[in-house]
Amino acid sequence: MVKLAFMRLSNPTFIALFLVLWLTLLLSSPYALIELIDYALFSFLGTLGAIFANSTGAGGGVVFIPLFNKLSFTEQQAIATSFAIQCFGMTAGAMTWWHHYKTEKTDLRLWQGFKRIISITTIASIIGLYSVFSFKLNSPASLHISFSWFSLLLGLFIIITIYLLQPHRERSQLHVLDYLAITFIGLFGGAVTAWLSVGVGELLVIYLLLRHFDISMAVAAAVIVSAITVWTAIGQVSSEVYWQVVLFAGPGAVLGGIFAKTLVTHLSATKLKLFFACWLLISGAVGLI
Repeated sequence: MVKLAFMRLSNPTFIALFLVLWLTLLLSSPYALIELIDYALFSFLGTLGAIFANSTGAGGGVVFIPLFNKLSFTEQQAIATSFAIQCFGMTAGAMTWWHHYKTEKTDLRLWQGFKRIISITTIASIIGLYSVFSFKLNSPASLHISFSWFSLLLGLFIIITIYLLQPHRERSQLHVLDYLAITFIGLFGGAVTAWLSVGVGELLVIYLLLRHFDISMAVAAAVIVSAITVWTAIGQVSSEVYWQVVLFAGPGAVLGGIFAKTLVTHLSATKLKLFFACWLLISGAVGLI
């Protein structure tokens, strides 16, 4: 088994190998390097999106979709390209979080339900995702409007929970209500993810925080569920992916996905939720305006 500890931004061997692989990816692409220069700034976008996604449990589409709308991508291109970038960033984040669990949290009481949450939500999410794809169910509104309202409502909901919910002892056990809730979240979140490229991770992490589960466990579970969901979806939308963007944003997202766990372990739950909520409110408001 490959030691995931190798994937550290402070490891010069990892950085050298990463740069070599990235350069190989660029040189082997069907596009001339001169044509790709204009897309170099998407490396920063990929890194930023992955840091946000893997430190909050939200899909990177929360960062990517608003920008893609401004760049006049079609709805299909925006969603497909967001999925492709997330395949890089969410995978790196998922591997980092899983390594964190296996090396530090396996015997911790607050992480007892970690694997069960991931398993149930992931299976339900895949069912919800493929229900949309198989039956060609259309989003109830355009991508632009749906995404903006989704962001606004989720952001407001988080703010309300921060200031209205009283401090509570962290929960470790899953009850019948939790099993039913995460199953529904998986089904509904998977469908929303098929329409917006985000959804299941955001809904899962918010539910787990509302139920007072450990913040790091909630984020880790949401990241891993999101990673598996986007990989399940990419085969259905690959023909619409804007690969010039992915060539830069994807590898950048790998770096962001690795760094995100460090950010979470240094932020309090309240600060993390406020950071998440503010971004959602801003992106939703700008989209609607």
